[in-house]
Amino acid sequence: MNIQRHHIIVVLALAVLTIVLTSDAKAAAQTTQAVKGESLTLGLVSEIHQNRIEDHFREFARYVARRLSSAGEIEGKVVIAPGPLQLAKLLEEKNVDFYMESSYPTYLINRQGIAVLILRRWKGGMAEYRSLIFTKTDSGLSRLEDLRGKMIAFEDPGSTSGYFLPKVLLLTKGFKLTEKPGLEAKVAPGEVGYVFAFTDRNVVHLVLSKKTAAGAISNDDHATLDEKIRAEIAVLAETESFPRHLVSVRKDLRPAVVKRLKEILLSMHQDDEGRRILNGIDNTTKFDPLPGGEAMVRRKLVELYRPRGKQ
Repeated sequence: MNIQRHHIIVVLALAVLTIVLTSDAKAAAQTTQAVKGESLTLGLVSEIHQNRIEDHFREFARYVARRLSSAGEIEGKVVIAPGPLQLAKLLEEKNVDFYMESSYPTYLINRQGIAVLILRRWKGGMAEYRSLIFTKTDSGLSRLEDLRGKMIAFEDPGSTSGYFLPKVLLLTKGFKLTEKPGLEAKVAPGEVGYVFAFTDRNVVHLVLSKKTAAGAISNDDHATLDEKIRAEIAVLAETESFPRHLVSVRKDLRPAVVKRLKEILLSMHQDDEGRRILNGIDNTTKFDPLPGGEAMVRRKLVELYRPRGKQ
């Protein structure tokens, strides 16, 4: 009886093992089949230095593609689009499979329903960043209310930390913001005028030279400033933190591929080759799950970037 029971247990164990191995093999086959004989294409946005950026990320794309198929049947490719809307078209045409971008381009692309968020990227070694609204220490300004009737310098129209985060903070506090054509433009007593400086260094220069009453930069840009310059800066307000960079996939990319892609990216920092490649693409530390999940981050994007009139 004992021998018979032992035999049954062994048979059952072998059956379970066979099912597990078959299931794993099937999942792997589905992943490979989904992109077999094809390419896995990473999309990026840049108006300038496109060839240099493509070269910069090619090894990363090949690393990911190589791990999607052990047989080496998948080619890793990089495509650079001049703007978010052009990248959205490439996704819609299935010429791009996944992309990495900061929050504003991600919002513009994903709101069209052609891509979905999957992971957060620790670009520059940082998971999140926030914006600082600052002035010169001897400007006479000590609170945000002192900005009424004055000019603030933002970085550029597409910057999350240098424009959108500080702008939304001011709007939610009841300020009326008006873009001005230049530094000499008049600002009404009940509004805050703003101009774009286009680099964080220019923002700092405009404030320290008192050409604008205040400016906005990210906390990591602030941290890289010379100690003497930081001593001349007084922070008036800080925004809440926001994911620094995000990863999205084409919405109709097969679930098996998406699942495997996430696994590859999440574990990339755990091997020597992966860490080296990550370090070579803007000092990326790692990829990790979206804080609070995809739905929460998507809601934050909508709240941050939803149209707010002509202000």
